[in-house]
Amino acid sequence: MTHHTPNSTNFELVLELLTEHGCGAYSTALEILMNEAMLLERSKYLGAGPFERTGERVGYANGFKPKGLNMSAGHLDLRVPKTRETKEGMEPFYPNALERGSRSERALSLALAEMYVQGVSTRKVAAITEQLCGFEVSSMQVSRASKLLDEELESWRTRSLGETPYVIIDARYEKVRIDGQVRSVAVLLAIGVNAEGKRMVLGISVSLSEAEVHWRHFLESLVQRGLHGIQMVTSDDHSGIRAALRAVLPSTPWQRCQFHLQQNAQAYVPRAEMKKPVAAKIRAIYNAPNLSEAQRSLKIAVEELSARAPELAAWMEANIPDGFTVFSLPETHRKRLRTSNAIERLNREFRRRSRVATLFPNEASLLRLGTAVVVEISEEWETGRVYLTMNPNA
Repeated sequence: MTHHTPNSTNFELVLELLTEHGCGAYSTALEILMNEAMLLERSKYLGAGPFERTGERVGYANGFKPKGLNMSAGHLDLRVPKTRETKEGMEPFYPNALERGSRSERALSLALAEMYVQGVSTRKVAAITEQLCGFEVSSMQVSRASKLLDEELESWRTRSLGETPYVIIDARYEKVRIDGQVRSVAVLLAIGVNAEGKRMVLGISVSLSEAEVHWRHFLESLVQRGLHGIQMVTSDDHSGIRAALRAVLPSTPWQRCQFHLQQNAQAYVPRAEMKKPVAAKIRAIYNAPNLSEAQRSLKIAVEELSARAPELAAWMEANIPDGFTVFSLPETHRKRLRTSNAIERLNREFRRRSRVATLFPNEASLLRLGTAVVVEISEEWETGRVYLTMNPNA
């Protein structure tokens, strides 16, 4: 297989720059090299070079996105290659050279996070940052950067929202030291699909629990920021969520996550050998082409199970319909909105960063790191391709 080969003209230009201008040309030379390296990496990711025909190709080049990057060598104006994937479920391409954000910015943010997470002094953080970034950072700079970072993240958390037809909410838990005790603290998350069909993170909040008062305050804050036009909310069946939705969005249709319903049903299966057949029955119900067919399949399943597993049958009859709301949506929208799995991307990135900390010293540090993670993902979603075609008949 042949991929994109290094551009010899670019490498000759780099050598010429360094020969003629020495150290003064480092930033320009590095800019050329990084742009070339990202092109090579894109070809490797796609499994084919530009205009190359190969059965191993998994996508196509899709232009470039400009990005400024501050490094110890100076400011670089980069052209980040973009791709259009052709396989379902593929993660969007992003060059390892950049790792989803400016290396110096990320290093500084993580160093600041370490300061809060581990309770280290600003002097120690300055030393860490100098090693990571390649240039000296004073304690005063670290303190100022901390203030600026908090202001930036708070501005994002309070930004105005708009029409968002679909909303998905969920929570995850992290360990936090509170009043000398280690507590599991809830990180409340909300994502949405806006009127243009783009995904976005609507908000994040840190609370002591998923109690109704915390979810209610969180949802109220989203509405106060201008969230409107909601056609459906998807979530699990946590009592705090249900009560908060009734209080804040009483007329909004609610879709209970079908994935969680499948998990909940297993607790009522009386024998191990029945677990797979029961799971298959529930999948068949939810994969029905329309609501009436789903209701018919549920009735048949309940009748079949009522003698062998009466508790399961009763549970299914009472709970499975909570996952039917999605049938009111266009068929092309149902698959991506019938569960809360769309929020799992946030959870994966959160776990990747938070497992380094293992224990946060306070709620503020958890909120700081969590916000930084979801901001990056939301920006990627909002500037990326459409998630749902909002007018399927157009």
